Amino acid sequence: MHPAPAFLENDRAVLLDRITQWPFALAIGVMEGRAHAAHTPVLAGDDGTLRFHLSRANPAADAIRQNASALIVFSGPHDYISPDWYGMEDQVPTWNYLSVEAEGPVTVCDQHGSAGFLKDLSDRFERGLAPKPAWSVDMMDGAKLTHMIGAIETFTLQPDRFEGITKIAQHKPDEVRRRAGRALKEAGGDTTIASMMERK
Repeated sequence: MHPAPAFLENDRAVLLDRITQWPFALAIGVMEGRAHAAHTPVLAGDDGTLRFHLSRANPAADAIRQNASALIVFSGPHDYISPDWYGMEDQVPTWNYLSVEAEGPVTVCDQHGSAGFLKDLSDRFERGLAPKPAWSVDMMDGAKLTHMIGAIETFTLQPDRFEGITKIAQHKPDEVRRRAGRALKEAGGDTTIASMMERK
């Protein structure tokens, strides 16, 4: 986490919305003093629980299962900010970004829970592909689906630390921040970051 308190984000609704918009994350577990990490899509429940899956063959799955805990890091939109854009002297380059960190105990889902997670996952992302007819796990051969589910491990994490970073130059004077946001947009930079800088 960024150490500056000005950038700390604790609003639960903001964090859950951020996970919904940018659900691809890095799941991290520790085993024998070594961190193991793997990328995975994550589904957030209304109650704040987070569900994700990894290949059983992935060392990160072993680390998370053995310690029954995980850290999940979500990297949202981000972009480089040139010091020239502030219109102030003696500035340095920086990187503005949105992120979320969720850390806490995990439980391992049984086969039924894994099947439910895969259904929820495909339902969520297939909706965004309309007008393409939605694909569903129900279209798969039952035996093949069961075999594939046996190759993954599905986890549910209940965060006991849930916080993020909102770093959009909010520590700068309003006009300076807006000027840099306009410059980022004109340069073809990340539109979410640029818009947040302009309207904050």
